[in-house]
Amino acid sequence: MNETLIKYISEQLLNNELEEVLEADDDLLGDGILDSLGMMKLILFIEKEYDTKVPPQDMVIENFMTVNHITKYLART
Repeated sequence: MNETLIKYISEQLLNNELEEVLEADDDLLGDGILDSLGMMKLILFIEKEYDTKVPPQDMVIENFMTVNHITKYLART
């Protein structure tokens, strides 16, 4: 799951080129990897790719800060 998310973010959503490869524990918003529009696109991708619905109350930084956070969130849903 981490690899799929990292690949999608790296290939489709990056605001600018990273100096290093995106890692599963990189802060997606705090490090400027994604902006708010990129985060919404990521959530739409997650819903489609993993056949799930992310309710508005779950769209919080604690669930989407890093790829690892996203994976843990999806494991709970």
